[in-house]
Amino acid sequence: MFFAELWCALRSWWQGRPVPADLGAVGERAAEAHYRRHGGRCLATNWRHGRDELDLVVLEGEVLVFVEVKTRTAEVGGEGYWAVNRRKKRALRRAAGGWIRQIGGKCHTRFDVVEVLVCKKGTVRLLQHRGEVLFGRRRF
Repeated sequence: MFFAELWCALRSWWQGRPVPADLGAVGERAAEAHYRRHGGRCLATNWRHGRDELDLVVLEGEVLVFVEVKTRTAEVGGEGYWAVNRRKKRALRRAAGGWIRQIGGKCHTRFDVVEVLVCKKGTVRLLQHRGEVLFGRRRF
């Protein structure tokens, strides 16, 4: 295990790309900056409820947005949206329910998936899937 991590870190350093462990953090920071540029206020990052996690919790006006960030490199590719399968959606609902119970109130909610593509030269592309794309019209 140690040697695999070391090899991965050395290879990433040699090729000038982020280490995969840091890749998710790069994507989450880019997504957070995106929401802030568009008037959102980040309330939490990597918030845990039991074994479930919310990557970002953002307040946009009066709407509470639960964000799942999927970061990919240009070599690996693949659409991050499709990585949010049925099991992950259930985990997002459980974690969002935990957040809402913690704040003790009802509010308008939305679930977003943000895909972040980190290119070889370090540039970042971001694609946001808003609301109904993930769960349909269902609300809490």
